[in-house]
Amino acid sequence: MNDKLKNKPLKTKPPLSKEVGAKAARKLKARRNSTQGVWFGLGMMGLIGWSVAVPTLLGAALGIWLDNRHPGSYSWTLMLLIIGLGLGCLNAWHWMTKEDKEMHDEQEEEDNNE
Repeated sequence: MNDKLKNKPLKTKPPLSKEVGAKAARKLKARRNSTQGVWFGLGMMGLIGWSVAVPTLLGAALGIWLDNRHPGSYSWTLMLLIIGLGLGCLNAWHWMTKEDKEMHDEQEEEDNNE
């Protein structure tokens, strides 16, 4: 049994100092290349907020117009407001997953280049 263990090649990991150095260099490079700061983050939050708010408000406006033109036993306003909210949330979710995938792809590319 000891012979089997001796014959197996050991996987060598880079020393901890090299891993930490690589991560620090990557963060510094990202900070240098990126001119975004707090305002960029707030802008992204605003973009996501608007991507949810606009379809919601459009659905509500269309619902109010339909309720005035075609009154019925159910509320067009409420129904279209909920549909607009759902579409807005789906839009924001889609955009966020796309951005997250791009960030992970960039990081993997940087890790492979090092």
